[in-house]
Amino acid sequence: MKLLTVNVGRPKTVEYSDAPGGATGIDKRPVDGPVRVAAPGAKGTGASGLDGDAVCDLRHHGGTDQAVYAFAREDLDFWERELGRPLANGVFGENLTTSGLDITGAKIGERWRIGSEVVLETTSGRIPCRTFQTWLGEKGWVKRFTREAVTGVYLRVITPGEIRAGDPIEIVHRPGHEVTVGMAFRAVTTERELLPRVLAAGDALHAEELRIAREYVAGLGRADGA
Repeated sequence: MKLLTVNVGRPKTVEYSDAPGGATGIDKRPVDGPVRVAAPGAKGTGASGLDGDAVCDLRHHGGTDQAVYAFAREDLDFWERELGRPLANGVFGENLTTSGLDITGAKIGERWRIGSEVVLETTSGRIPCRTFQTWLGEKGWVKRFTREAVTGVYLRVITPGEIRAGDPIEIVHRPGHEVTVGMAFRAVTTERELLPRVLAAGDALHAEELRIAREYVAGLGRADGA
């Protein structure tokens, strides 16, 4: 398992971004040399977990639970076959393009060491948006991406440090619960009946998904007591 590329994006003004001023940092490109990774702080600050990377839509991106976004090269290859066109590393807006790592099957709360220093923890899959769809130029992309549930993963920074292309990736902690990235994504999108089960991941879940699951379960309890 290894890191193929580290990808960062500069702000660009486009017609299709919902961010103030129409800016987006989705066009991420591989960079040479080491990149510093650190927790960016609370959502809304505009900080990414990677130095030199732009976060423009402060409502939906950035913050502790979405400090870094990773996508597997194997899953990009899947989408290449589905879409019938080449997809370069970084084109999905991912900061990290990995090889040999089952991202969809990773457990929520799973921890990866990248290189000798950095440790990241999985929090959630990526919810697609209009910016993503228009950037790719694929009609119906939001529904299609959601249906396949091959989403990549957001991560929080546990141990900061520097990473670079070619660094090894090691799974240093894998929780005992059943909640995978794919399962948690389906629970908040197409299979809401899974929400009670994702609570097993506890505080490792993205805070927003944890809130959704708790409110759903609370609603079930009120219905049972009616």
